[in-house]
Amino acid sequence: MRQEEGGARLRALLGHEWERYQELTHRRIRTRFAASRVLLKSAAAAALGVRPEAVELGYGLGGRPCLRGYDGLHISLSHTDDLLLVGLATDGAIGVDAERGDRVLYGTGLVRHMCTPYEAERVEAMPVAERNPAMLRLWTLKEAYSKAVGLGMLLGFTDFGFAPDGPPTDVLRPDGTPGTVGAWGFHTLSYAGRYTLGVAVGDDGFGRTTDLAAATALDPGIVDALLAAQGEGE
Repeated sequence: MRQEEGGARLRALLGHEWERYQELTHRRIRTRFAASRVLLKSAAAAALGVRPEAVELGYGLGGRPCLRGYDGLHISLSHTDDLLLVGLATDGAIGVDAERGDRVLYGTGLVRHMCTPYEAERVEAMPVAERNPAMLRLWTLKEAYSKAVGLGMLLGFTDFGFAPDGPPTDVLRPDGTPGTVGAWGFHTLSYAGRYTLGVAVGDDGFGRTTDLAAATALDPGIVDALLAAQGEGE
């Protein structure tokens, strides 16, 4: 009986994604899928002051996840091994990424595929022991930023960069000159001594949103004009 109740609660929380969950045949993938939705919807529900079952997950044209009906709350999700990472932001778009701290990037030929000329030069100038950690920080930042702008892997990693040997402050052009001064905030950190995390948060210029519902993000005058135009067209 308890197992049936648990299944019913999970089905209610997954909502329209229940069928997708059932189609997953690999047990670990099913578990991670369910856990990611439980974490994401619980975190969003806490921020919105609603029940997790009321949170409906959708996807934009570029595949970026969003919350249907709550355009003022931006979300991002990442996972690696047994770690799930959720990002929430009300100031603008957000992207998060998590990688294992022992993942080897330097020396595998990835430098020329993921680094700008400026980044590659700075990485090579660092002590050998610091090069792979620097590459991991760059990778998580680039993943986070590409998720935040909604382009994912369509955004070439050699077309933009960050400072490999200092706090990330701006997106840099391939030659190392600033490209997005003040428009974004970036952070990298180590978690539990095992993971490297990257976060990118955009500033939409409107300040922090306190009312997160999609309907309240629309100008009433624009809504009235659209409804009037629709009436004239019928």
